[in-house]
Amino acid sequence: MNRWNKFFFDALQSKDQRLLLLGMGLMLALALTSSMTSVALLQMRMRFQLRWREWLTRTLVRRWMERRRFYQLTVLRLVDNPEARIAEDGRIAIELFVDFATGVTNALLMAASFVSVLWFIGGSLTLWGVTVPGYLVIAVVFYSACTSYGMLLLGRPLVSRVEGKAVAEADFRFELSHTRENAETIALIGGDDTERERHCTRFDQVALCWVAVIGRQARMLFLSSGNNVLAPVIPLMLGAPKYLAGDMSLGDIMQAAAAFIQVQLALNWLADNSMRLADWFASARRVAALDLFFDNLDKLAIGVEDKMIDLAFSNDGALHLCGLSIAQHDGAQMLADTDAVIRRGEKILVEGESGAGKSTLIRAIAGLWPWGSGSILRPRDARVAFMPQQPYMPRGTLRDALNYPHDATPPDPARIEKILVTCGLAHLVSRLDEEQNWSDVLSGGEQQQLGFARVLLKPPDIIIMDEPASALDDLSQTRLMELLSEEAPNSTIIHAARRNVDERFYDREIQLKAKPASNGQGVADFRRALSSDVLQDLREAPTS
Repeated sequence: MNRWNKFFFDALQSKDQRLLLLGMGLMLALALTSSMTSVALLQMRMRFQLRWREWLTRTLVRRWMERRRFYQLTVLRLVDNPEARIAEDGRIAIELFVDFATGVTNALLMAASFVSVLWFIGGSLTLWGVTVPGYLVIAVVFYSACTSYGMLLLGRPLVSRVEGKAVAEADFRFELSHTRENAETIALIGGDDTERERHCTRFDQVALCWVAVIGRQARMLFLSSGNNVLAPVIPLMLGAPKYLAGDMSLGDIMQAAAAFIQVQLALNWLADNSMRLADWFASARRVAALDLFFDNLDKLAIGVEDKMIDLAFSNDGALHLCGLSIAQHDGAQMLADTDAVIRRGEKILVEGESGAGKSTLIRAIAGLWPWGSGSILRPRDARVAFMPQQPYMPRGTLRDALNYPHDATPPDPARIEKILVTCGLAHLVSRLDEEQNWSDVLSGGEQQQLGFARVLLKPPDIIIMDEPASALDDLSQTRLMELLSEEAPNSTIIHAARRNVDERFYDREIQLKAKPASNGQGVADFRRALSSDVLQDLREAPTS
């Protein structure tokens, strides 16, 4: 293209019609070649971005989900919006980096190519008796250095401003999602105005961050706009004396001007893309911080890695608590050193006053709570089901929600319908294949009934329950527990409850009572209350 400039303008200066027509034909060939090359490069670049982002997303999602980190992050709250970092920041970090790698490579090639053009076309210039070789090359390097340094000074604070804007935007999206997820509760208690004011306040923070970015961009735009006007004119002014003296043809000066602009653009590439570089750097730092947090999650939680509850396997089919102590993630102790054996098929009721650590105890047994010391030995290859107070309802069909999480063997359709009817959900049989957001469609009681149906569909070896029937009346709760006893007689059940429940369904009862320790913190007292005189393996734990 640069050589075509010289050819065409020399033909124009000589008024050679034949060469002008040849130049037009050459331009069509160059345009076709350029288009085909651009399409090929676009395909390569975007497919590479897609494959790299696919790898990064799968890696981050795997690390987020493994070892229950996604749950621990909700407890610790030491990193904001991990889902936004994985989705949005991961996309920006990959896409912009590939764009920059391509841009830098192109800029280097352009600079190397056109510096030689400038050197030979421009030649030397004699000023006041001094001959300056390659004066156009010196001029473009000096000019580019000045503009790049100006961009660096104006754009240096931009990275922190862009990162602050990204954090504010993510927090604003999270608050809006949180309101949508709790829309019914907010509407019932009349929190509309409060939520509106809270969202407006949150957006005010977004606006402040935007203003900071706008201010920096305005300063940089002032310099870049002036550069866009001056850059094409400077080579013409520098080449005009030699053209007027007859040392350069019109084609030479146009070729030199085009080369000057290309070199200037190449040398100023980083400065011209400073805003996108700031976006990339901010997003890349957020993704890197998330990845680093995954590496240090346990250490950040309690400071030392060896103070974690060890999960292992037992060989006798029983569940063992060996020297178990449970602590908050900040190190405050909740349950003192405890030993217990829960045999296969036993039904254990865990009761206690609020704050005694019932939910935390069963979360530790389920493998969700790692903070503390001692070990929990679960039967090898045992299937464990956790029944929380609010069952998880994935988007999709009701059949998929009932069979969640899926395994290799799909349940018998006839058994699904039978279980629904038995659990009092006969009215949902006709809607099994209907796709809905079932957490919004079903009432709290219906969701808890569906939670029982999910467990009864394929009874696991261990069922860990955290008030799974709190939204149901006593009669419905009793009926579901009777059904659980009949359909899963060999399953070990550990049930945490705040209110009085029918003790007929349990072999033993564990009472957790908060007692002040010597350091003033509340430590749960792990006691035994037996309904069977045979089972004597729970011991009272020390409280200090």
